[in-house]
Amino acid sequence: LSGGEAVSPTEAVRLMNQGAGLVDVRSQAEFGSGHILDARHVPQDQVAQAAESTLKRFKDKVVIMSCESGMRSSAAARVLQAQGFTNVVNLRGGVQAWRAENLPLVKEGSGKSRHDGART
Repeated sequence: LSGGEAVSPTEAVRLMNQGAGLVDVRSQAEFGSGHILDARHVPQDQVAQAAESTLKRFKDKVVIMSCESGMRSSAAARVLQAQGFTNVVNLRGGVQAWRAENLPLVKEGSGKSRHDGART
């Protein structure tokens, strides 16, 4: 996959099943209200910092970026690409599209989330 592509929720599931990482760039409140299983929470303003630390191990893997509608994650995908990530794609339509396809979301406190954002 080349940078800048957008994938549907169904394609995202297939990629995740093949080992792709998923990064959710929404706010803490949005993330806590429901996110995709195993999503790594990195708020949009921390993506560049996380690229050098917690996300570095995904540099040569497929990384799916997500937000509520697909706009913020598209910008965040460009940040990762500028830092040398070669396989970054955007979840087309974001979590809204994921919900529209009746795919599962997990809520904060379920023990299924990962917080990889830099702590400040």
